Amino acid sequence: MDFENTGLEQTRADIQVMTEIMNKYGMTSEGAWDYERITYDRKFIIQEGVYYLRVFGYAVSGDIDANDAMVQLMTPVLGKHYYPHGIEYGADEIFPEHLVKKCFDILTSIKADLQEFEIHV
Repeated sequence: MDFENTGLEQTRADIQVMTEIMNKYGMTSEGAWDYERITYDRKFIIQEGVYYLRVFGYAVSGDIDANDAMVQLMTPVLGKHYYPHGIEYGADEIFPEHLVKKCFDILTSIKADLQEFEIHV
């Protein structure tokens, strides 16, 4: 499930600021990064299953590994984990309303916190 129009799409900020704000809301990268890309995840274990809120980003300048990148975020997604196959984001998935609302609230808070540090192109 894509979270369209959150305001996070195309948001750019320094990697250190971005990571600090993401961590504040339980979004961690836990090794899901390389020199050019980073993924912030928050895992939800609820009665309906295991879900991941993901925010993907990529370096528009600098290096993620060196912690000196300017990161641009992409459209956040919510996916359901199926053991042992992985995470499905498809339109056929059914996501609990309470989880969708919680994720939207988290994304709204992240956007509000990032606004002060956002770099406009």
